[in-house]
Amino acid sequence: MAKRQINVALIGYQFMGKAHSNAYRQAARFFDMDVEPVLKVICGRSEEKVKHAQHQFGWQEYATRWEDVIARNDIDVIDIGTPNNTHAAIAQAALKAGKHVLCEKPLAISVDDARESWKTAVETGLINGICHNYRFAPAIAYAAKLVKEGRLGKIRHFRGVYLQDWIVNAEVPLVWRLDKSIAGSGSHGDLNAHLIDTARFVMQSEFSEVCGLSETFIKERSLLADTDGGLSGFKSSSDKGTVTVDDVTSFLARFDNGATATFEATRLAPGRKNHNRWEINGEKGSIVYNQERMNELEVYVTDDPDGLKGFHLVQATESFMPYMSAYWPVAHIIGYEHTFVNMIYDFLTCVAHNKQFLPDFEDGFRNQTVLDAVDRSCISRTWEKPVAANI
Repeated sequence: MAKRQINVALIGYQFMGKAHSNAYRQAARFFDMDVEPVLKVICGRSEEKVKHAQHQFGWQEYATRWEDVIARNDIDVIDIGTPNNTHAAIAQAALKAGKHVLCEKPLAISVDDARESWKTAVETGLINGICHNYRFAPAIAYAAKLVKEGRLGKIRHFRGVYLQDWIVNAEVPLVWRLDKSIAGSGSHGDLNAHLIDTARFVMQSEFSEVCGLSETFIKERSLLADTDGGLSGFKSSSDKGTVTVDDVTSFLARFDNGATATFEATRLAPGRKNHNRWEINGEKGSIVYNQERMNELEVYVTDDPDGLKGFHLVQATESFMPYMSAYWPVAHIIGYEHTFVNMIYDFLTCVAHNKQFLPDFEDGFRNQTVLDAVDRSCISRTWEKPVAANI
């Protein structure tokens, strides 16, 4: 019997466009799915570039106006992978047009817009999701399971760092991620956002208050002439512009469950390419995760016998780990792209069964309130609370 087809439109074709396109093509190759995704149309502003992406990534059609794509009656899912300042408008319009929506993080660049997107999702009753792909790394999903089962006991600490170096050279031009009007914020919204969502996911607790510090070290850069769409291959112009986002943001936090936490995100850490590392400590043990070794966990449990106490290296590739039964024998590792494959599998399964996907727009809103509270704290130099999570 032929599987139900779900027609997908992808808005955006660069870094996340490539990751999402691959995931739609691969999900049904690994997982036994009730539905079959159809890569119907990919959309972007540059006709030349989006047409190339259409052929490269295997989409049936291309378009240059997202409004036209949303208005089509042959589209079931809108997947948003555009610059941050467009997320809210596209998501809300798509939901109002009766489409299920998967949106890259952040949900919006302001709390008010994020709240409106969440409210629209609830009012329409359509499936909605925010793309925090790290939740779908088997090791992180398994760590969350261990915490939920009480293996670490009461959680006391979470500490995370997300370090990159791709703009450490002052000659890197003023790309959109360095423009507050487009990106919303810098390393904070780009990198701390992942740590914030991970902490909420693993601990199943919300932030109660935060205290932040941020700095912009390289305050002026050359304007951008062109880009290949990735995090390199930039061409600079002779004109200069002001960097309007943070280079580094660190903050302290308290959680509703009583845990304390520290977070640091920077894109000016020489030698660090994608160093997303966090540790969680409970009364009965600790777990350490490093995205650069994403198939492993370090686990310490206090009830190990004397002489055997120590951090154990756990292979997160066992078939009983989340998602891993779809892949290879134990210790045959998966990669970054599979976090998206796992996410797309979950999302399409939720669409097929009319079941809400997680993380959803409420998660996107809650993450935005934490980002916002840290920004306010950096200005006020006092502890700040996230705004109330209500619609």
